[in-house]
Amino acid sequence: MAIREIVTYPADILETPCEKVTDFDKKLTKLLNDMYETMLHADGVGLAAPQIGIAKQIAIVDVGDSNGKIELINPVIIEERGEQVGPEGCLSFPGLFGEVKRAHYVKVRAQNRRGKIFVLEAKGFLARAIQHEIDHLHGVLFTSKVTKYLKEEDLVEG
Repeated sequence: MAIREIVTYPADILETPCEKVTDFDKKLTKLLNDMYETMLHADGVGLAAPQIGIAKQIAIVDVGDSNGKIELINPVIIEERGEQVGPEGCLSFPGLFGEVKRAHYVKVRAQNRRGKIFVLEAKGFLARAIQHEIDHLHGVLFTSKVTKYLKEEDLVEG
């Protein structure tokens, strides 16, 4: 495994819709492993392939709950309900945080590293992280959804 360099804004690839993955091979397995290691090294909870310079529909999420590492290949949100507003940051925007409105619940269809289709349901913070990463795969940045920018000290819950 290797830690990859994280692409930061204003790199064009961050606003480029990604291509579907069609080859589920050793190269993909290595990429997924590298992405996970890169995300952990950067202290993130999610990472999308365009954030390491690859325009493919691949994302990894791990919010530190019982779900552990979630690999999403060619993900599609098939259902969403409710609403939540909360703080978000992004590894491609170091030090920038803002309040973003997202669905409270999502149901997602995706493929795993072997190409097998699965359906995942998520709510709360996990749903937020998944939506943020899927947005990356469509070239949508969280900054386009921020309702209010926050300072880092605003993020500490008291």
